[in-house]
Amino acid sequence: MPAALTGPPRPPATRPARWRTLGALIVTALVAALLGVLPAAPATAAPALLSQGKAVTASSQENGGTAAANAVDGNPGTRWSSAFADPQWIRIDLGATASVTAVELAWEAAYATAYRIELSTDGNDWTTAYSTTTGPGGDETLNVSGDARYVRLTGTARSTGYGYSLWEFKVYGTTNGGGPEIPGGGDLGPNVHVFDPATPDIQGKVDAIFEQQESAQFGPGRHALLFKPGTYDDINAQIGFYTSIAGLGLNPDDTTFNGDVTVDAGWFNGNATQNFWRSAENLALNPVSGTNRWAVSQAAPFRRMHVKGGLNLAPDGYGWASGGYIADSRIDGTVGPYSQQQWYTRDSSVGGWTNAVWNMTFSGVQGAPATSYPNPPYTTLDTTPISREKPFLYLDGDDYKVFAPAKRVDARGTSWGNGTPQGTSIPLDRFYVVKQGATAATVNAALDQGLHLLFTPGVYHIDRTIEIDRPDTIVLGLGLATIIPDNGVTAMKVADVDGVRLAGFLIDAGPVNSPTLLEIGPQGSSADHAANPTTVQDVFIRIGGAGPGKATTSMVVNSDDTIIDHTWVWRADHGEGWGWETNRADYGVRVNGDDVLATGLFVEHFNKYDVEWYGERGRTIFFQNEKAYDAPNQAAIQNGSVKGYAAYRVDDSVEQHEGWGMGSYCYYNVDPTIRQDHGFRAPVKPGVKFHNLLVVSLGGNGQFEHVINSTGSPTSGTSTVPSTVVSFP
Repeated sequence: MPAALTGPPRPPATRPARWRTLGALIVTALVAALLGVLPAAPATAAPALLSQGKAVTASSQENGGTAAANAVDGNPGTRWSSAFADPQWIRIDLGATASVTAVELAWEAAYATAYRIELSTDGNDWTTAYSTTTGPGGDETLNVSGDARYVRLTGTARSTGYGYSLWEFKVYGTTNGGGPEIPGGGDLGPNVHVFDPATPDIQGKVDAIFEQQESAQFGPGRHALLFKPGTYDDINAQIGFYTSIAGLGLNPDDTTFNGDVTVDAGWFNGNATQNFWRSAENLALNPVSGTNRWAVSQAAPFRRMHVKGGLNLAPDGYGWASGGYIADSRIDGTVGPYSQQQWYTRDSSVGGWTNAVWNMTFSGVQGAPATSYPNPPYTTLDTTPISREKPFLYLDGDDYKVFAPAKRVDARGTSWGNGTPQGTSIPLDRFYVVKQGATAATVNAALDQGLHLLFTPGVYHIDRTIEIDRPDTIVLGLGLATIIPDNGVTAMKVADVDGVRLAGFLIDAGPVNSPTLLEIGPQGSSADHAANPTTVQDVFIRIGGAGPGKATTSMVVNSDDTIIDHTWVWRADHGEGWGWETNRADYGVRVNGDDVLATGLFVEHFNKYDVEWYGERGRTIFFQNEKAYDAPNQAAIQNGSVKGYAAYRVDDSVEQHEGWGMGSYCYYNVDPTIRQDHGFRAPVKPGVKFHNLLVVSLGGNGQFEHVINSTGSPTSGTSTVPSTVVSFP
């Protein structure tokens, strides 16, 4: 909150005994009924408290201890308080439309003299149910009437120089029917394996899961290995496909391994280019040899880790590798990428960095090498313009909660290095814990009820779209939980609302063509989400590989201000169910929203454009692409008079766009004579800028004529040497 709005520190708030008004009214009514004073009436459902524990958002909060959720927690000793400015609001999502009959407010000393109670069924169109300019403070009971899912208090004048402060904001009414209530919380299912330091034979249990998953690239197994806070000695956790390992502390240093978390490539003869779909998060490591090995390629994030030593990103023997992504991590020693073709590191700190092959990009990384592109090919931004770290599961005592980190602007270094991280903790009982066998209808009913979603490790077949239409909803997957639309539907759609967080799951196209697989905002979205953007983090999309799959466009981003933070959108080039028409997928990612930021954008092998950008003021920090291997001939990829479709295209209508550290590769192994005019296409305008681009032909299988538009030298021969452009235009 800006210093100008904060004012002096507030004295500690204490909560007097309250809530007499409604009780007195109820007693009076009961006595009257018993005395026969009140006339008989048809039986109706009694008004119930609808708001307690429901999702709540606010325009601001005074500090970390005065979150909006405090106003609906049923605890008369906790409060929400706002910034010291007008106007301010607090909004409750009841989870489903209800008939609202009363609102109770319990004000702290900093109350509203002027405010409105507003009702809405959709969160967009509001009607005023009550307003006053002479609010008395204290306890207020307000009779209101209307159907609403969302109830909002908007304060327009304060009684003090402080903000607005509410002990409790209670909404009463009756629900409008529907199915049985879906419970939140519960156990995490059979594929979540929880360990504490006293668990017997931890190494044996971890090894058994690795044996199942080491080479199961397209298998059904999904696992999450979760470690309670404490110290674990002599551990080497080898991580295979669809396996996530994470600590359950609030900070990485809460869970320490005197040992390693290892990914190598023995299963593939030392070639790490297919070490996909796994993750490590929220752990501190003291590597046995002094250096931990994390030899991965795409879709294998290394987040919120503290390595008290070095980090080797190459497989044993320094075979090929095609990663990769590090965020919010501290590596005390040196990072050695060695054979890694490219890598993106965000908002971290490193003790050093040994080398670069084609494209090493950094933003907000303390200790990163300075920009020196193309010799060596380092691209370094001092800060990340906007970032908000991925939500994660942790233990608060014996209670599971999900921590949702706060947004940072011009971020640099980790979010957790200076004490308690900033953000919001949400109890697990506010989540529907989704387990294998759950239907899309049940998932949507849970969302309608106001619950967040926690997908446990598994494969989920759905017959209808999962609809996320409530602001600030979290959808978090564990163990690369996988969602498959079976009948050509879009797997997931997000409304044009604030603050949705999607994280940690895989969408796998089904055999019937889907027009889209993931949509962020409907077509025509225009709301401003700059203060509270939607984030898409470690959300991966796959078409083919595990079996036949088709989708016209994989991801469409219509909402303004969306942050895409690490995604791999992949049309399969191996496995089962792949071929030029077998897993047809013309477009990878299409961005229509304005002010969208992509940090770590990996998109590969689409039949036409891999990325198309129509929104204004878009920014991409790091892009990795391969064009489709399996094009049968030049005619198959011909784009009118243009040879091939660009990997990354900015529409001619766009006035402002910027990109840093971006590469496209071709490997046309079916017809190596194919020529590609360029990897990148963009309008030549002052506001459209690119920094440090490359194209490369892998072993001479196809060639690029230029890098961007008609700029940049052609590739040639079989030596796999990139052609680069340092600045465009």
